Amino acid sequence: MKHGRRNLRRTIRLAAAGGLLCGGLMVTNAVAGETTGRATDAGVHASPTADLGSRLVARLGASRTAGNWTDARGRPVVAVTDEEAAAEVRRAGARAEIKRHSMRDLRSATETLSKAPRVPGTAWAMDYAANRVAVYADSSVSAADWSRMTDVVGRTGGAAHMERTGGSFTTRLNGAAPMLNGGGRCSAGFNVTDGRDNFVLTAGHCGPVGTSWFPDQRGLERFGTTVASSFPGADFSLIRYEDADAFDGTGRVDVGGGQAVAIVGAAEPFVGQEVFRSGSTTGLRSGKVTALNATVNYREGTVSGLIQTTVCAESGDSGGPLLAQGLALGVTSGGTGDCTSGGMTFFQPATTALSALGVRLIGGGTTTGDASGATAGGATGSVVAPPAVVPPGGRGSFASFTSIAGLRPLVPGLLVITVSLIGLLAVRWFLSDRADRRRYRRQYAQSWG
Repeated sequence: MKHGRRNLRRTIRLAAAGGLLCGGLMVTNAVAGETTGRATDAGVHASPTADLGSRLVARLGASRTAGNWTDARGRPVVAVTDEEAAAEVRRAGARAEIKRHSMRDLRSATETLSKAPRVPGTAWAMDYAANRVAVYADSSVSAADWSRMTDVVGRTGGAAHMERTGGSFTTRLNGAAPMLNGGGRCSAGFNVTDGRDNFVLTAGHCGPVGTSWFPDQRGLERFGTTVASSFPGADFSLIRYEDADAFDGTGRVDVGGGQAVAIVGAAEPFVGQEVFRSGSTTGLRSGKVTALNATVNYREGTVSGLIQTTVCAESGDSGGPLLAQGLALGVTSGGTGDCTSGGMTFFQPATTALSALGVRLIGGGTTTGDASGATAGGATGSVVAPPAVVPPGGRGSFASFTSIAGLRPLVPGLLVITVSLIGLLAVRWFLSDRADRRRYRRQYAQSWG
């Protein structure tokens, strides 16, 4: 009996020690994953979930896959064209969906659309989950143009699909902090630098090179001038700070209510990602990424390579920042709808703009405490961590970055460590209690001996 109890205690101790070791490794790996998952100014970033899907797509190739995304539960999903590829995806830990059209088919469809005569008021993007190129036509597209676009879509072999969308695809000229140029209003995007001068990264359609910018309608104190711009084709520009007092030296973004988010780097978004946009007209709004490499035919010209989202935006929000967990994702280009009825909004990817312009993001500073001058508009208030989930289309509250992204991956490892410690304490208490009882029996026997 005693031998059996000793073996049981030894087994519990070994199991608890193994649990502590395992839990420690889990926490270490989670921390490492969070660290490597962060972006740098070069934009080297992908979430672990999105990264798994991207690696599988790269490994299997464009003829056997048709994109990847994350589902509503945050799991990686990869579209494949055959059962063998699906089995490989499942073995890697992702969910597979077998589709008819490959990525080559979808790319061929977008090339067909791009070569057709341009129709203002149309847009298209690959819908990975639906396995087709979604072609949108807004209310300004005439019946004759709709018919012509339908003929073009018919030549894609079923890889594209036409649909009407409400409103009109427009640039959102007229944010983070507001910027005025005498003829319209835009929103500041991100503070960037080339190592010598400091700039605001914003949308290209906000104004050509030479445009002067002012923080208010008085137009008395110019804070900067546009020195580089690309639109159409792409949609980004640089405004060089000329007023030293307008630049606070940080990489924060105004999100309304006297609060700002510290930007820690740039990142590539992924389909299904929860994102946030700030603008001077509608403030902080949230939604999800629905497509990448989207093309929009604005009246002013065609812009390609855009991020498509369900975030709403209105006039004056142009150039404002798109972000997630303190990472710069893009600047607002345009879209359709509004923040009352909803709509879709497109963004110029930040990493593309930074690379083309030869600039980098300015570090985000602290994540707590008070700070002033968050953006060119001179907003003041506290710096907050990236916002928690906000209902789509609505304004939201804020939560600490640790609670959003830091602790969640650590929970499994911390749970294993906690259970192991409880096991060790239980064994220790049990042994201590038995020793106390033995001492009591000896003393009792001696007192009666």
